[in-house]
Amino acid sequence: MKKVKNRAGFVLLLALLCICGLGVYCYRYVTQGSDWVAWSANAGLYSADSAMGKVVDRNGVLLADASAKSYSEDYTTRVSNYHLVGDYTGNVGTGVLNQLADKLTGFNLVTGTYHTDAPTLELTVDAALNNTAYAALAGRSGSVLVCNYETGEIICMVSSPAIDPTNPGTVPDGAYLNHGISSTYVPGSVYKLVTLAAALDNIDDIWDRTFTCNGSVMVEGSQLNCTGVHGTQTIEQALAHSCNCAFSELSQLLGPDILAEYAEKLGMTTRHDIDGIPTAAGSYEKFEPGTINLSWSGIGQATDLVCPYSMLRLAAAVGNGGTLVEPTLLGYGTNKRTTQLLSSETAGYMADMMSYNVQASYGTGTFPGLNICAKTGTAEVGDGTDHAWFVGFLNDDAHPYAFVVQVERGGGGLSVAGSIANRVLQAAVAN
Repeated sequence: MKKVKNRAGFVLLLALLCICGLGVYCYRYVTQGSDWVAWSANAGLYSADSAMGKVVDRNGVLLADASAKSYSEDYTTRVSNYHLVGDYTGNVGTGVLNQLADKLTGFNLVTGTYHTDAPTLELTVDAALNNTAYAALAGRSGSVLVCNYETGEIICMVSSPAIDPTNPGTVPDGAYLNHGISSTYVPGSVYKLVTLAAALDNIDDIWDRTFTCNGSVMVEGSQLNCTGVHGTQTIEQALAHSCNCAFSELSQLLGPDILAEYAEKLGMTTRHDIDGIPTAAGSYEKFEPGTINLSWSGIGQATDLVCPYSMLRLAAAVGNGGTLVEPTLLGYGTNKRTTQLLSSETAGYMADMMSYNVQASYGTGTFPGLNICAKTGTAEVGDGTDHAWFVGFLNDDAHPYAFVVQVERGGGGLSVAGSIANRVLQAAVAN
């Protein structure tokens, strides 16, 4: 009798485990079924009779036909949109064909996949604008990102170098990596925007202070050099001069804890996602108060690393009064994802100061017809070369665009990245 009870108990336990397993399977099927179907190893899905759809840009320009495993017929469009779209072999891990494959399957929980209802995935990007951005990069390794800071729509996402997915040939180094969202770089002076935000929020007399620059300053017995001799200056002038001496002083006043807090708060050290597509997290290392490395860390050097996408988010938040509409490739309609990165007051101050940068230091004639607010960066890499950065937004109700341009070992921020930004933005506002 005891054996019968034990066996019955064992059978009951097996039945309960099966029921639990079935429950877990049903839950995962409902929540993850489309992901299972879209898995790259599902050979049936990617056959000629599969239910895969098409990828088009905001104007209906074909970027990829997943059922036919084909791309745009235009060579330039294939190359400039390569990192955005990806390829059918999954070489670009962050490409739409890989990361958003579930949205191309025409999947139904009851009937599975079906060919007649394969969806068309319309992206927010403008393929022609991507073509312009890729041409402006002129083969240099780097990236261009532009988004509408009121709607979050990414209208330009380009990384270079790229390849033609239909005829790759010799693949250059870095061609499978979207440098705008998957790489991190020494930011240089564009990072002063992060330190500026911390200073505006935490130094009570920031508007009454003046900063003296004699071309260098001694910190911890070592000389920290500036880009010029700027004399006595306000905080607004210090940003326009991109004065290392002033931002060294700010870094020491703020200290490592506040600087690290703002690096995280403003998203510099965080991994983000774009409609589920992951981005790279930057890094900020805390150094002891009074050290020269603490000064350099607030200037955007030392061991600082930043993803271009993170700078795009910050520029978009400043342009939108402190509220970030999280960038998207798919669009939100009325259900926007928002993050409060800055107070409206701090964002307003930063916007005015970035506008002053252009008027006082860069020259409005450098960007004809554009009401641009920006910050340059010429980041020392340590091998005698510099990364070129240009970050900002247009103060323009009709064209509310935030942007970031980064060129690896490109040289001067204004002359290199700034000229690329001007070319791309001129094309964007002309559309």
